[in-house]
Amino acid sequence: MTIKTKPMSRRGFFAASAGAAAATTLAAPPAIAQGGITWRMQTHWPTGNWYYEDVFVKFCNRVTEATGGELTITPVQNDGIVPTGEVLNAVRRGLLESAFIYPAYWIGRIPVAGHLNGHIGAWDRHEEMHAFFYEMGAIDVIREAYAEQGVYQAGPVSYSGLTLYSNKPLVTTEDFSGWRVRSTGAAALVFAKMGAAPVSIPGGELYQALQTGVVEGAHWGSTSTGWGMNFQEVNKYIIEPDLLGHLNGEVMVGLEPWNALGDDLKATFNEIVRATSADASAHFLHQDLLRKRDFAEMGGELVQLDQQAQDNLRQYSLEVVDDYSEQDPKYSGRVGEMLHEFLRVTGRA
Repeated sequence: MTIKTKPMSRRGFFAASAGAAAATTLAAPPAIAQGGITWRMQTHWPTGNWYYEDVFVKFCNRVTEATGGELTITPVQNDGIVPTGEVLNAVRRGLLESAFIYPAYWIGRIPVAGHLNGHIGAWDRHEEMHAFFYEMGAIDVIREAYAEQGVYQAGPVSYSGLTLYSNKPLVTTEDFSGWRVRSTGAAALVFAKMGAAPVSIPGGELYQALQTGVVEGAHWGSTSTGWGMNFQEVNKYIIEPDLLGHLNGEVMVGLEPWNALGDDLKATFNEIVRATSADASAHFLHQDLLRKRDFAEMGGELVQLDQQAQDNLRQYSLEVVDDYSEQDPKYSGRVGEMLHEFLRVTGRA
């Protein structure tokens, strides 16, 4: 099997992310039976990963149970109705009602989605992340941007940390030079500034890419989510610390099905998104700790980045934030100002 890779540049990354497929597979309309509403919710996670059931399916069931079946969520695996890269378009056009997915896929079209993912060095604790979005109001600005695309942004869901798996030990900034890493989102732009060579590889081809040396490292959420992709089998090192305490996914809904809900159902849905984020972060963290222990017992090595490399990563991350702000002052600019203020009040800037 030939694995196709594509080098990343800032301009190229934004342009590639902006591209949406011209055609999608038509799906049946949502079912409405016995006074209830059924939404299909697609994720980017394959069914074989442990967190598909433990996090995603549990979220769907939680909504169904909390609403007494008034709103039933049917989970759909990655590419189940449309390819992952077409999910935003599908939700916007009504081919799919909702998604539990990863914001980095659309930052070319909605640049402020990069803030929803989170930026390297921004926060360590879940309550800090929620304070930024819900108390400082970042989520309100992000919702405006999604609404322009015909989509309601329900909020972030924590995937716990951003862990680097690698076949090359990374300790200093110089160690990043030429490092071939599968990366997405704002993190890819930061690694490029560090001298690395980020590339885009579909998740289904990533194991072989690591196994054959096409790439020398990758991130796929936290330690345990990377473990679900079997990274432990094809990497020698886990780089510490996690580069972000909480890397986020998202829950989004088409505006038409969202507006069709009553206020009580909307409030319940939003509350479950927030509660799921808190529960998932704890669940992932526990699994992360267990998997790091297992990794060391398997003969893998936990390597610590030096302080200068950590400082540089945070500085380059802020430069990426400012790049977003320049490209998209209407939304990313406003959220970027909030993030700078957040980093000042938390003593990180």
